[in-house]
Amino acid sequence: MADTLSKTMKSTIKTSKDVLLKAFRLMATAKTLAEKYEVNKEVTAKYVHATSRGHEAIQLAVGLQLKPQDWVSPYYRDDSILLGIGMTPYELMLQVFAKKEDPFSGGRTYYSHPSLKRDDMPKIPHQSSATGMQAIPTTGIAMGIQYKEKTGIAEDYKGENPIVVCSLGDASCTEGEVSEAFQMAALKQFPIVYLVQDNGWDISANAAETRAQDITYYAQGFKGIEVRTIDGSDFDLSFQTVQEVFEIVRKERRPFIIHAKVPLLGHHTSGVRKEWYRDDLEEAASRDPYPKLKDIIRELEGEADVINIESEVRKLVDADYDKALNAEDPIPSSVTDFIFAPTPITEEKGEREPAGKKKTVMVDSALFAVREIMSQHPEALLYGQDVGGRLGGVFREAATLAQTFGDDRVFNTPIQEAFIIGSTVGMSAVGLKPFVEVQFADYIWPGLNQLFTEVSRSNYLSNGKWPVSCVIRVPIGAYGSGGPYHSSSVESVLANIRGIKVVYPSTGADLKGLLKAAYYDPNPVVILEHKGLYWSKIPGTEGAMSIEPDEDYIIPIGKARIVQEASESEVKNGESCVVITYGRGVYWTLEASKHFEGKVEILDLRSINPLDMEAISTSVEKHGKVLLVTEESVEASFTLGLAGRIQRDCFQFLDAPIGLVGAIDTPAIPLNSILEAELLPNADKVKTALENLINY
Repeated sequence: MADTLSKTMKSTIKTSKDVLLKAFRLMATAKTLAEKYEVNKEVTAKYVHATSRGHEAIQLAVGLQLKPQDWVSPYYRDDSILLGIGMTPYELMLQVFAKKEDPFSGGRTYYSHPSLKRDDMPKIPHQSSATGMQAIPTTGIAMGIQYKEKTGIAEDYKGENPIVVCSLGDASCTEGEVSEAFQMAALKQFPIVYLVQDNGWDISANAAETRAQDITYYAQGFKGIEVRTIDGSDFDLSFQTVQEVFEIVRKERRPFIIHAKVPLLGHHTSGVRKEWYRDDLEEAASRDPYPKLKDIIRELEGEADVINIESEVRKLVDADYDKALNAEDPIPSSVTDFIFAPTPITEEKGEREPAGKKKTVMVDSALFAVREIMSQHPEALLYGQDVGGRLGGVFREAATLAQTFGDDRVFNTPIQEAFIIGSTVGMSAVGLKPFVEVQFADYIWPGLNQLFTEVSRSNYLSNGKWPVSCVIRVPIGAYGSGGPYHSSSVESVLANIRGIKVVYPSTGADLKGLLKAAYYDPNPVVILEHKGLYWSKIPGTEGAMSIEPDEDYIIPIGKARIVQEASESEVKNGESCVVITYGRGVYWTLEASKHFEGKVEILDLRSINPLDMEAISTSVEKHGKVLLVTEESVEASFTLGLAGRIQRDCFQFLDAPIGLVGAIDTPAIPLNSILEAELLPNADKVKTALENLINY
């Protein structure tokens, strides 16, 4: 009977018997895992998890066809993809229980939030919980692969070119950042497949409440992305569709969307149970992919083989469950591991002031640094808004670079700050080192989600597997009546994002040295570059111009610089103080200090994070009186936090309250030049604060 039915089925089932059997075993594994978690929910729900019940067919169709050279970004319901690429139930359950040997994060993040870097499996960068946020980093991977292929630095895979798969729920495609990813994939024709699994639900909100159209119709607005819409509960159809699409993308290097309609058979998560709000459970169960595939296997192999497979899977899951439950927990001291990847730049090197050179403006020092790096490193590239050959940046900070290195290495992006920042995750993962630019600090806010959720946490939550090595350049500060949308200071917000480094140079030499350090640092580095110091056009900022350091010059990130020392006699007499500042604050202080000859030491932080607390403590102990100067408003700021740290760590050395000079606390910086001047710090305000401090 089984043989007769097998012949009949061969006319409709196109997938090989071996693949069908493997898929059934894995689908049984995924189903049994979900059932095991549910039966033991008092234990397994300690940490939130979701499962792939209902989605298994399309996920296995993808997972089974990915190759080691490929990349995939599963989302939090994709444990069947993980089984399909070769992960074991034991490995997955180590994550359910947040165990030390969890192969993805060492117990730091949720179930089915993978990150994987194994030679024999497709690569998975860090995956977060924020729905849709994986679209930009994953599209960045595809952009990086395309760049390497175009510039001749790609690995040779003998025609089996790598593809990238980004898994999304249909509800997440309403996120604006998903649109940014689609736009870039369509515009540049990246080799990426967006797997959109459509189960008709958000959490408790259904599709009719939350979407004007599904992804098939929505994607029509992105010219150049081809779409396949299928029944994702049919394994054979799913496998054949994925096979066709993967073959096209490997050869033609263009983007696709596979829109798979699937039932949601499990809970949204272990913490939000389906029976609380669902009224379609019976209908959803009628589309269960498991009995569909089971019927095929039963007809191909017979009932006995089906029973044996299910029995073997149950034994494996039961044994792996007990083993994972009793596995070792992380040790408490490991909580601080992998905050940053170790940097090779630990000391200042090179010549800061080569003989025979003239001073150059700060913006050119940066330009020369990037040019030198790109000349040496083909993996370096630069992109952002208006940085391409036609303009070279609104501040001319990228002038001539596109002409020198070509449009594939220096190019414009759409107005997409989230993509500009978030794509660095993928670019870094494939071995590239991007310089990216946010045109003004005021416009970093659309990119903050990617910076916080993806860029800053990747190294920590992947247990050190995927540090994001990138340089994010941000012009900052008030200059020339830029008004409320081109003048803001944002360092306090950035200083509170753990996992990124933030530097703020005040001279061209420091900018060049720190750019070099940022490039060789394996971590994300944000460089804040004050617009008012770029050309030293503001009276009193001439010191921002400097002799350009030589090509080997480099400054370790996190090392402050003494700009001006107090005289030994004033220090000995207790008449000195230290001003701790950065950016334009250096120049207000230099001007103000002329009225207190020999009494004022100026310490330029150069780095907001990490801070040079050793230099700070040394200066505080030496002088006993401290003034902090910032362009930001004082309240709830980085500088106020610094005052607290000094108070906490150096209280015994203080001879006076810590002084602070900053901007007036307003929601924005006014356009009118009189109002702008009133709001900002200046040399006179610093002079008054110094007078009060020294005479305390």
